Amino acid sequence: MRPSFFQHLHPPTIPAPQARLRYTLGAGGLSLFLLLVVILTGVLEMFYYIPTPERAALSIQEISFLVPFGGLIRNLHFWSAQFLVVFSLLHLLRVILTGAYAPPRRVNYLIGISLLALILALDFSGYVLRWDNGVYWALVTGTNLIKTIPGAGPALYSLAVGGNELGAPTLVRFYAWHIFGLALTMSFLAGWHIFRVRRDGGIAVPPPELRADPSRITRAELVRRETAAALLVSAFLLALAVLYPAPIAAPLRDLTDQAFETRAPWFFLWVQQLVRLGDPFVFGVLIPGGLFLLLAFLPFLFKPPAQAELGRWFPPSGRPAQITAGLIVIIIAVLSLIAVMQNPA
Repeated sequence: MRPSFFQHLHPPTIPAPQARLRYTLGAGGLSLFLLLVVILTGVLEMFYYIPTPERAALSIQEISFLVPFGGLIRNLHFWSAQFLVVFSLLHLLRVILTGAYAPPRRVNYLIGISLLALILALDFSGYVLRWDNGVYWALVTGTNLIKTIPGAGPALYSLAVGGNELGAPTLVRFYAWHIFGLALTMSFLAGWHIFRVRRDGGIAVPPPELRADPSRITRAELVRRETAAALLVSAFLLALAVLYPAPIAAPLRDLTDQAFETRAPWFFLWVQQLVRLGDPFVFGVLIPGGLFLLLAFLPFLFKPPAQAELGRWFPPSGRPAQITAGLIVIIIAVLSLIAVMQNPA
């Protein structure tokens, strides 16, 4: 039987040990699947969403309660976007903790880091598009952090929100950023990322002469496993979409009223907690940006793992990068937990 189109996207065979779920966590493939769900459900929502301050929150309510299957589509869009962040982070950690960033994969590692940044920005902008009382922190405090950047802050703020202050142009600007500036760019980079995986030799493994287990699986078997994983995740997403609706609140009318919920999106809770410690630029921009850049340049700062140690978790020669990434994860997790404890939902 001739290979299908989806099978042609994969190499003819891949090493069996590195194809196991306990090695890959399925994070890369599931991130791509979730991205496709986000794009498809987002396109469907575009038919009903109205990007004006007067109608944005109301149109989301109409999608959720009046449009046939609209609530299901919106809930799928919300939950797939949340888990896209989770699986993207898992994929990044898997790459670091297995040393899969070693040459010739450093360029693709940077593409992956760029994709993570776009995913976070996409979730953040989509969060603001609700334009209800629950997005106050993201809309006001989050965007005001841009102003604190020395020199370029005011210009960048104006570029981001569409003027010198928040208002109707802000929502239109975020809508444009969400669809054209972020989603389209992310789709392009995702395609490039997948292309580079094939071009760089597929999944990172030791040279053939150094492999303890030379067995391989066919691409047909790999596609079968990916399909099974996608079906399981689809069932899980459908259950969440039915049982736990996406957040919705009253329309945002007064941007000067600070009595609203002031909690950041869950993936930026650690930034919110940092801002409480002192200067907004230092703790809200410089430190988070520095940690992100540190992650981005790990393959260039530390010696790559030995070829013989690739294809397994925690290669000994990759300890410096593993420890650095682990410390960053611990810092973010602790700060997020403190933020939740100080400001419970």
